[in-house]
Amino acid sequence: MDEVRRCLSRIICTSRTLRMTVVTNRMQFMLQPCHKNAVLTSAFRSMLLITCLFLVLSVSMYPGLWAIGVQLHAVFTGSYIPGHHSVLLINSPNEQAAKDIGRYYWKGEIQDASEILMLVKTRTSRIQQVIEYVRSVHPYANPEVLSFPVEDGSLAYMKWMDEAIPDD
Repeated sequence: MDEVRRCLSRIICTSRTLRMTVVTNRMQFMLQPCHKNAVLTSAFRSMLLITCLFLVLSVSMYPGLWAIGVQLHAVFTGSYIPGHHSVLLINSPNEQAAKDIGRYYWKGEIQDASEILMLVKTRTSRIQQVIEYVRSVHPYANPEVLSFPVEDGSLAYMKWMDEAIPDD
């Protein structure tokens, strides 16, 4: 009888162990999707944070990066990036005030020269030809030639310019 009891207790213990193992396996199986979801959520949050930091740094560093880009472009191509310089139109109450404002520094000295401003109208595609011509005939070693694109104006005048200035 003792032997039967021992056998029964072993069977009961084995069945309990088996039930515990089955329950543990079921819990692990049920927790696996939760764990995967937690890992995916954590990875998504990390990527979102990194993306946000990258965007904030990009926006905050944009002016400095733009300036470096302009300088590198000018060095490697020898060309000019539009918008890097500006021209000011300044109103003066009289000729003397304009002369006082207009003195400029050139070759180690303050210059006081009278100059005549020419207003030349041409097609944007012809600007380089005009610049080359001015350089060939101008007395200055480095003549000032600036261009401004026309954004709007009298349509009749623009039509006249198209007719008066030949295409390339």
